[in-house]
Amino acid sequence: MPANSKTRTPTMGLPKMNAKQLPAETEDYRDYDDALDWLGLTPEERAIVELRLAVARAVRTARERQQLTQGNLAERIGSSQSRVAKVESAAKGVSLDLAFKALFAAGGHLTDLMTSPKGRTTKTPARPKKVGKR
Repeated sequence: MPANSKTRTPTMGLPKMNAKQLPAETEDYRDYDDALDWLGLTPEERAIVELRLAVARAVRTARERQQLTQGNLAERIGSSQSRVAKVESAAKGVSLDLAFKALFAAGGHLTDLMTSPKGRTTKTPARPKKVGKR
């Protein structure tokens, strides 16, 4: 490449600055809470993504707890090792039916899905008391 040719830098044309010098906001800047917010998902789409991620984590945790390989689990569910890897990575093309089948075959339970992002079990909300005539 000739010495006088210009190349595009990872700064996307912005002047070189260190992190302290960057403006708090620019014309194209928005503050997002997380990647799902950035994607502009509807609440329903967000819930599906979060469910897929929870099932994927639960499958891997249950499989490892049972000391199963992905191949062992694949045999139990009549699938392939690569498909189990896709289940565990929450790949979009994997059906929730297959993901739940893998969870149960690995010894997991629905209650395994009820964990917070930091891995602590969440409390199930108490059922409301019936109010009515006696």
